[in-house]
Amino acid sequence: METKRTTLIACALTALAMQAQAAPDTAVGNKQGFNTDVIYQIVTDRLVDGNSANNPTGSAFSPGCTQRKLYCGGDWKGIQNKIDDGYLTGMGITAIWISQPVENITAVLNYSGTNSTSYHGYWARDFKRPNLAYGTLTDFTSMINAAHAKNIKVIIDFAPNHTSPASATDSTFGENGRLYDNGTLLAGYGSDPSNFFHHNGGTSFSNLEDGIYRNLFDLADLNHNNASVDTYMKAAVKTWLDLGIDGIRMDAVKHMPFGWQKNLMSYINGYKPVFTFGEWFLSENEVDPANHYFSNRSGMSLLDFQFAQKVRQVFKDGTANMTSLNQMISDTSGQYAHVSDQVTFIDNHDMPRFQVAGASGRKLEQALAFTLTSRGVPAIYYGTEQYMQGTGDPDNRAMMTSFSTTTPAYQMVARLAPLRKSNPAFAYGTTQQRWVNNDVLIYERNFGNSVAVVAINRNLSTATPISGFIAGLPAGSYTDVLNGLGLGGNNITVAANGAVSNFTLAAGAIAVWHFNAAATAPKLGHVGPNMSAPGKTITIDGRGFGATQGTVKFGATTVSGANILSWEDTQVKVLVPSVAAGQYNVSVVTAGAVSSDNWGSFEILTGPQITLRFVVSNATTSPGENVYLSGDKFELTNWSETAPLGALFNQVVYSYPNWYTDVSVPASTTLSFKFLKKSANPTVWEGGSNHTFTTPASGTATVNVNWQP
Repeated sequence: METKRTTLIACALTALAMQAQAAPDTAVGNKQGFNTDVIYQIVTDRLVDGNSANNPTGSAFSPGCTQRKLYCGGDWKGIQNKIDDGYLTGMGITAIWISQPVENITAVLNYSGTNSTSYHGYWARDFKRPNLAYGTLTDFTSMINAAHAKNIKVIIDFAPNHTSPASATDSTFGENGRLYDNGTLLAGYGSDPSNFFHHNGGTSFSNLEDGIYRNLFDLADLNHNNASVDTYMKAAVKTWLDLGIDGIRMDAVKHMPFGWQKNLMSYINGYKPVFTFGEWFLSENEVDPANHYFSNRSGMSLLDFQFAQKVRQVFKDGTANMTSLNQMISDTSGQYAHVSDQVTFIDNHDMPRFQVAGASGRKLEQALAFTLTSRGVPAIYYGTEQYMQGTGDPDNRAMMTSFSTTTPAYQMVARLAPLRKSNPAFAYGTTQQRWVNNDVLIYERNFGNSVAVVAINRNLSTATPISGFIAGLPAGSYTDVLNGLGLGGNNITVAANGAVSNFTLAAGAIAVWHFNAAATAPKLGHVGPNMSAPGKTITIDGRGFGATQGTVKFGATTVSGANILSWEDTQVKVLVPSVAAGQYNVSVVTAGAVSSDNWGSFEILTGPQITLRFVVSNATTSPGENVYLSGDKFELTNWSETAPLGALFNQVVYSYPNWYTDVSVPASTTLSFKFLKKSANPTVWEGGSNHTFTTPASGTATVNVNWQP
């Protein structure tokens, strides 16, 4: 029966993938990058029960969702129903992010007397099959088709860090983390002769290495240096890409090797590029350079926790002021190479909900308004527009309480969300502070000749007189976009010199004014994917490119003719030229020889990638000294002494004086490399000849050498 069932599901997957590939691009009205979108995050089990026939039975299911760690019935059909009835489009939503769709364990686990299930989708057993509690593959494809018909993109959660809970001492706990390949058992945590899993105990979260190579809580941690795991995960991602998804939210990226994830992104971008963003949790006031490096060099964006935590401090908790909010916007613009690609939010399934019992809903409305009009890709957690409450897991994941379209938050989102498509200042603009004190922030977004100005007074009891306010808006009178919603905003008058007539910003007010003008010169809004390879297609979004084909420049290299696949005034598709691997400025030159601004830090890889683990043994160091790696390829920093790869790790998989790191490197390539020691003292390179290693065509590999004195 298992073999027959596997064959049937494999055939269904193939048929649906062919159908998805052959289908026309139904989302033509939403073809720009995600900067113009507003994402709606859905815990699939908690939106709508659209088909009660797929609900789990017995102790795994909670009628009425009174036990929120059990399944409550939400499914893909329920999501499709809310797409079809216009609830999402009425709010201006143009993308949905749903729970990980893969097959999860069905066991009910008991933790300290509380039964728990995989309703959240994070306890995977087979990454190539669907979670039947959410629906069949036909249901999944129907939901995608319905979304695309309404110009809504579909993002899936994906969690390749782990499978399901497992115990090192009790193989009967749950499913022992077992991993299946379309129904065929590959390994279990307690029976793992091929090392599909790490067996290094649970992480203490004490440092980055400990979090990567040990278990996250009791979840069976996959060993991404295993070639079979690498091949399996790429095939699993391909399965869902072939079914028509538009984006991926990658879970727990802080807890997987950077090199393997960059290799995975190289595969995705080489097969079917989709917007991908990862989860790297940051606590309040935490600023982590490793987080910025990941976003800047991995090929994926991140959920912007610096943004979210500061917004929550300012508007929800009152523990920070508007000056600090403005400072966060300024700081992150320099920390992230492409800050407009980071996904912004105010709450999610891993945080207490923003709305607090007894608190004014205006705080939530202000936080949402700030998110929707700021840089980044805004995401709204399901139910936030209904002021849902919940102090933590699982109460922050309750069943959707209402689908009212008359709440102030819903109506405000419906006004603001479409501006991200109609005025490029909201989607792509730079940010400038125009007026600030502890309670009031007025900021301006600029893109070419288009301007947006936003004013928020977070003080709910005291109005603030505004004088000396200079805006970048052309002279004239401007009506608040939110006029009529009872949010306290003003209409303003701007003089020829930009001076805004004095006015009083009401207590708790939110006001948005904007001016949208046709571009008079080419300007880039987004280039994606931001990491690619020669011969691959990238998309350039912006304004003012003109109707007649011009050229595209990658550094000093000009691309023209047939290598430009399409050309419109707002979008260009172009093949990456055959140039040396490295980071490049990308620009557009119109047919009239007018050059755009540069899009910096566009990364061109040598070619297809594999993950290579570098290990150096017997590298003793002095206090404060660490070991680094460099070599003869761009992926190995081209022999850089000032910015080599590292510092290497030396505690979990290998122990001091042995050091290691996982790196994404070119496949089928001979590498030359050396290790070096860096500290406050002069850098010390290895002696002897360069190490060499020829990489395989696919999978992973390990090279182990001794330090050469």
